[in-house]
Amino acid sequence: MSLKPPAATTTLTSRQLNQDIARVKRAAKSGPVFITHRGAPAYVLLSIEAYRRLVGERRSLAQALSMAGLADIDFQPQRIRVAAIPPDLR
Repeated sequence: MSLKPPAATTTLTSRQLNQDIARVKRAAKSGPVFITHRGAPAYVLLSIEAYRRLVGERRSLAQALSMAGLADIDFQPQRIRVAAIPPDLR
């Protein structure tokens, strides 16, 4: 996962957010939008693409094992023997 700096950062007040949500959504396409409350940063709005890059996509085991190129990996682990211990049922 590459963490490159955002193209643009926008800072708006809560009031500006409420007055012009279309502007805020446009700004989020270019980078994070910091929303302040009483002069202090309170929230960050990200596009869904930026959020997914940040947290990474979760995959199931089946999806991970079906990734392209895995057949080219030479993986032959040694077999181990595990002895079962009979339970004591007394």
